[in-house]
Amino acid sequence: MTADITDSEQALENGDDESILNAEIPEELDASRLDQALARLFPQYSRSRLQQWVKGGFVSVDNKQLRGKDKVHTGQKLIVEVQETVQGDWQPEAIPLDILYEDDQLIVINKPVGLVVHPAAGNQSGTLLNALLHHAPELEKVPRAGIVHRLDKDTSGVLVVARDVSAHKYLVEQLQARAFEREYAAVVNGVLTAGGTVETRIGRHPLQRKRMAVVPSGGKPAITHYRVEQRFRAHTLIKVNLETGRTHQIRVHMSHIHHPLIGDQVYGGRLKLPAGCSEELTHVLRKFKRQALHARLLGLEHPKTGESMRWQAPMPDDMQELITVLADDLSRNG
Repeated sequence: MTADITDSEQALENGDDESILNAEIPEELDASRLDQALARLFPQYSRSRLQQWVKGGFVSVDNKQLRGKDKVHTGQKLIVEVQETVQGDWQPEAIPLDILYEDDQLIVINKPVGLVVHPAAGNQSGTLLNALLHHAPELEKVPRAGIVHRLDKDTSGVLVVARDVSAHKYLVEQLQARAFEREYAAVVNGVLTAGGTVETRIGRHPLQRKRMAVVPSGGKPAITHYRVEQRFRAHTLIKVNLETGRTHQIRVHMSHIHHPLIGDQVYGGRLKLPAGCSEELTHVLRKFKRQALHARLLGLEHPKTGESMRWQAPMPDDMQELITVLADDLSRNG
């Protein structure tokens, strides 16, 4: 490609002004639509964002404004005025973050139980997003403050945040291509004899709209792989790998195969205590009021270097206590 680009990711009209992108239409893009040429020349920006800039009059071709569907030709000069707009009316808050890794492209967080990831109805403040804006104010110009994927409020573990638009686009594309490595630890009700794969479609529950469900038609494909790590008398510790990332996917799938997560207040059903359960185990099981689910490993390709990277988050105290007490119960009654 012979585009007049000053580095591999973007063309700057001058070295200090990142608000102007400058390129020349190369021979291989001759007679392409303008929107298609922009997507090829400036892959760090999403197609929808580039199209918005075309419609807003922030893109010129040889000093003329064209429509996205208009053809461009070899040698024409492109100038794009980057419109970095604040993504939402969110306020920074000084909330402590457990940062596992940080560089100019990524922030990797160990999210604690009880922290909501993104503001929504009933949770307009006190979220991970508010904390991120305090830690890295530049995130106000990145979609969703750089948040690429979510964990439920009561699920702990590793979560990645992109620090700029280019990194965000790159990571979202990795996620959509199922290139992320995501491993969870979960404790489920019942004794699983072997691992397996659950492959269904997941959509909104037809009657209870705040819940997700396995649906016979519609919904989105969802694939969950699980393996047994430790069996107890009436429960199982499993390793779970996600191939897709649907809302509540692990919780819905394990409930679907009749092994819901311990403590799951939505999909878990009634608490069942094993026969001869000790007072200690009874106490731990009764007080465990959140899904026993922890995102313990995340792997991805670094958006700038292309390096394969992995991070692990230690098991939270409440899950570690649960596993220890279940193991003690097995040793006494097994």
